[in-house]
Amino acid sequence: MIQVENLTKYYHDVCAVDAISFEIQKGEILGLLGPNGAGKTTTLRMLTGFLQPTAGDIRVKNYRIDQHPLEIKKILGYLPESAPLYHDMLVYDYLNYVADIRHIDKRGKLDRIRRLGELCGINNVMHQPIGELSKGYKQRVGLAHAMMTDPEILILDEPTSGLDPNQIVEIRQIIKRIGKEKTIILSTHILSEAEAACDRVVIINKGRIVADGSTASLKESAGDKKFIQLSLRNADFKSVDMAFAAIEGVAGVTRMDETDHQLDVRIDVRAAADPRVEIYRKIKQTDWVVLDFHQNTQTLETIFRELTMENE
Repeated sequence: MIQVENLTKYYHDVCAVDAISFEIQKGEILGLLGPNGAGKTTTLRMLTGFLQPTAGDIRVKNYRIDQHPLEIKKILGYLPESAPLYHDMLVYDYLNYVADIRHIDKRGKLDRIRRLGELCGINNVMHQPIGELSKGYKQRVGLAHAMMTDPEILILDEPTSGLDPNQIVEIRQIIKRIGKEKTIILSTHILSEAEAACDRVVIINKGRIVADGSTASLKESAGDKKFIQLSLRNADFKSVDMAFAAIEGVAGVTRMDETDHQLDVRIDVRAAADPRVEIYRKIKQTDWVVLDFHQNTQTLETIFRELTMENE
C-alpha cells in the first residue's frame, strides 16, 4: 500500500529525518513512535505531500509522491496535531462546508455527514459552535473532516495529545473501529496508546528507525531480559558503578538520573542470574540510603526508553 525508501529531510543543516525505509500493508494500523523531536511529524508531512523530501522516495499504491501528489492526496485523510477548525462555526455548518469544498455530491452529502457523526460520536454536538467544544470533541470533528471523502488511508498526528484519560480511550476506540476498513498511520509518544491500538509500531529516534515490528515481537526480541531499578541517597554514580560492576550476574550499570539528593540507576541482569542479595550486601557496607529497590522485566516502555536513550 505504502512504500518509503531512504526518506530524508533537512532543515538547512539539521537532519530531521535520516534515510528511513519501511512499508505499510493495506488494512494495517501502524504506530509511529518516538520522543518529541524524533522526526514523527516531519515524516507524516512528507507522506501527505505537505513537505517535499530532501531525498528518498514515497509510493502510495501505484503513485509516486513527486510525480502524482494530487492523486495521492485524494486517497489520504490527514488530521494534524492541532485540527484546522473554524471555531465560530457550528459543527454541522463546518462539516457541510468541508463537504462542499471536497465536491461531495449534494444528494449524498447529508448522509455522509450523518454517518461521520455516528462514527465519530458527534451527532449530539452538531448544532454547537466548535469553539465551545472540549478538546476531545474538537479532535472528533477534525477526524470527521479528515474522513469526509472516505479516504483509503488515514494519517493522524498525535490524535490524543492533550486529552484527558476518558477522551483518550474514546478516540482510541474510534480509531480501532475505523481501522477495520482503512489503513491508518498514527504518530504518538504514548506507549499504551500504541500497544492498545496498533498492529505494528515503528520507533524512530533522531530521525532514524531504531525498531520495527509488532509490540509482541519487540518484547520477544528483548527476551526475558531483567533489570533492577535502584534509587539511593548519599551515593555518587562512579562509586555505585565500581561497587556493582564486579558482581556476578550484573551486565551493566546505567545512570538514569542524578541530583544532589538522589541517584537513580538501572542495573542490567544477565539471563538466569539474580544478583540482588550481593547488591544488597554491597550497599550495607556503605552509608548509602536505599529509597527504591525492585526488579523489572522488559516492557514496551523500557524497550522504548532503551532504544531512544542508546542514541543520545
